[in-house]
Amino acid sequence: MINTAVLLTAALAFWLISLTIDKVSFVDAVWGGAMALLALVSFVQLEAPGPLAWLIMGMTVLWGARLAVHLLRRFLRHGEDARYVRILAKDREKGRWGIAVLLRVWLLQSLLLFAVSSPAQIGILASGEIAIPPIGWLGLALWLVGIFFEWVGDAQLARFKADPANTGKVMDKGLWRYTRHPNYFGDACAWWGIWLAAMSASPAAVIWTLPGPIFLTFTLVKWSGAAMTERGMQEKYGEQFAGYVRRTSPFIPMPPKRT
Repeated sequence: MINTAVLLTAALAFWLISLTIDKVSFVDAVWGGAMALLALVSFVQLEAPGPLAWLIMGMTVLWGARLAVHLLRRFLRHGEDARYVRILAKDREKGRWGIAVLLRVWLLQSLLLFAVSSPAQIGILASGEIAIPPIGWLGLALWLVGIFFEWVGDAQLARFKADPANTGKVMDKGLWRYTRHPNYFGDACAWWGIWLAAMSASPAAVIWTLPGPIFLTFTLVKWSGAAMTERGMQEKYGEQFAGYVRRTSPFIPMPPKRT
């Protein structure tokens, strides 16, 4: 109940900010930040948190804070994301943009991020004073793989875009040579790692949160992640991007194919 109240209060506050600045795509930054916040709220409810609680909280907060800062900087540099302009265009034309932003963006996103982050919340609350078992360390190892792909992939892409010589080119260097979406692959690994660590706290309680990482992975691969990004890339780069698609793994890192 405490977590739900905190999340809904934050959603309403950010909705009011959206109305004030007439923009909404900073919700992407709130996605990671809110998950970190829910992990912290869960953690402070424990009287004597043990090593496993510290581990799950630390993994979630570090992941969420990094993503929030990264996406907020992108929003501040580039402004409103064209995806949200397109999605809410009809609502704006009909004068119902404000209520649509509340229902279709802030409340819907709150519901989804609550479900996705449920392994961390329940894992922390169930861990108590438990030490870190082997499956918890396995979760940490998978999380570290995810963080590496996320951080390094984003950094490589930022350097590539900052070089004027790369204007009009598709990024196919570094980690991007082995997967078309190292950042999304990293996201998936990070949350499956958090889920494994949470499972070591209480399998009976955490098994019910399995839809969280499954939905996140589906979103990253088929919905608002890789699939949407690639539609835009195909329109922008044409045959150059098609060649990149033919030789590069769509999600899981693999050696590039010869074409």
